[in-house]
Amino acid sequence: MDTEVKEFEVVAPTLTFGEAGAPKTNEVPAVVDNKQEMTESYQLTSEEQAQVDAFAQQIDIENTDAILKYGAGTQKKLSEFSESALNSVRAKDMGETGEMLTNLIGELKNFDVDENDKGLFSFFKKSANKLTALQSRYSKVETNVETIAAELDKHQAILLKDISMLDKMYDANLTYFRELTMYIVAGKQKLEEVRNGKLKDLQATAASTGLPEDAQAAKDLAEKCDRFDKKLYDLELTRTISLQTGPQIRMIQNSDTLMSEKIQSTIINTIPLWKNQMVIALGVEHANQAAAAQHAVSDATNELLRKNADKLKMATIQSAKESERGIVDVETLKHTNEQLITTIDEVIRIQAEGKQKRAEAEKELVVIENQLKEKMLEASKAQ
Repeated sequence: MDTEVKEFEVVAPTLTFGEAGAPKTNEVPAVVDNKQEMTESYQLTSEEQAQVDAFAQQIDIENTDAILKYGAGTQKKLSEFSESALNSVRAKDMGETGEMLTNLIGELKNFDVDENDKGLFSFFKKSANKLTALQSRYSKVETNVETIAAELDKHQAILLKDISMLDKMYDANLTYFRELTMYIVAGKQKLEEVRNGKLKDLQATAASTGLPEDAQAAKDLAEKCDRFDKKLYDLELTRTISLQTGPQIRMIQNSDTLMSEKIQSTIINTIPLWKNQMVIALGVEHANQAAAAQHAVSDATNELLRKNADKLKMATIQSAKESERGIVDVETLKHTNEQLITTIDEVIRIQAEGKQKRAEAEKELVVIENQLKEKMLEASKAQ
């Protein structure tokens, strides 16, 4: 990054013929009719215009090599500058920075203090585990947050270097732009001088003499003026590219600045605020656990008192009933008496029936006995 910055050391705009050197000319400067208009159109300062005037007199449109390299040095520097700017933009992965910010916000948002525990008595079983899990989740998220924050801090440092480099690039591009402008104005001034001066003279001479060599000389100079005009047009295109590069650099620089500010806000404000909220959340969780414990104890105490009261009531009533109850119930005596009377009646009835049956049996026995006697007597007589 530092080597890139050194390449764009800003110097004042200067005009040069490069390796071709300044051509020698003995021409008398011609009057340029629209010189003031060009100065105002290209917004040259008085110092720049003075440098343009001096440089314009050194331009030799008939020197093919010098004209070929006219403004080439600035064009080359602008080309190298554009390539370096492109490499700088490609080297940065702004999407990665944005993704890290998104991940960081996701880590902070996904951390939830609440659990899905239901029921008051589940607190006694899970309160310790819940707090431990909460602290574990916080530690895990904190580690992720710190890692992302460290990476963001590195990216911010890179962005700040880029912003400084882009400032130098912008100033260098402005210098190239001014140089190209001065080359163009100097070239146009010289071109107008030649067309209004030497070219008209050659054309007038060719017209008056009618010699082919005079006509060829006028034609050659006219063609060189046309080629130089095309060279100036190429410089105009390069100047337009330089003009567009300025706001593009500022746009990139503004994007880097916004991203750097976003990172700084996240590191300085968001993360500490999240940590403060986590401290508050853990404190609230402690208070909630204490309140839940107290609530659970109160509920358990009330339920125990209610159950004991119900049991005491039932036991007292049962004891009272048993204390008022006799050893043998009247109903039991009554039932026993009824069964006893019934039993006696049944015994009397059975005895009466037995006596009657015995009397009848005795009568039958007498009859049987008499019959047997008669039968035996009858048998004895038959013998």
